[in-house]
Amino acid sequence: MVEIRVRYAGGLRCEAVHGPSGAQLTTDAPVDNHGRGESFSPTDLVATALGACMLTIMGIVAERHGWDMAGASARVRKEMVASPVRRIGRLVVVIGVPRVTDPDAQQALRRAALSCPVHQSLRAEIELPVEFEFGASA
Repeated sequence: MVEIRVRYAGGLRCEAVHGPSGAQLTTDAPVDNHGRGESFSPTDLVATALGACMLTIMGIVAERHGWDMAGASARVRKEMVASPVRRIGRLVVVIGVPRVTDPDAQQALRRAALSCPVHQSLRAEIELPVEFEFGASA
């Protein structure tokens, strides 16, 4: 179990502390939702978590097999919808893996990315197209 402590700092900003490490981050509401957009919004963190989780699980599989994931990257484009409520409507992910060329390894890494806990935790109503670019960085 991990505990994250979040404190409302005012001005539509929150400060979060990761219990185990003490690492801190600040969120800010986006400009289109009354904020200043000076930091990650809470929904930006969802998109960030998705990309980081996919790469992490791919990295675990790659390390197990000795595949070189150096330089791998993810781009996540978050698209919001307003109806019936404001929420994330679509997260478009492009994962670049420059050094893995073996087709079997590529397939294993695709499966790993799509099995990451964040991907598995998101609502079915959120569109989640994922594109893989092997031999390139995203």
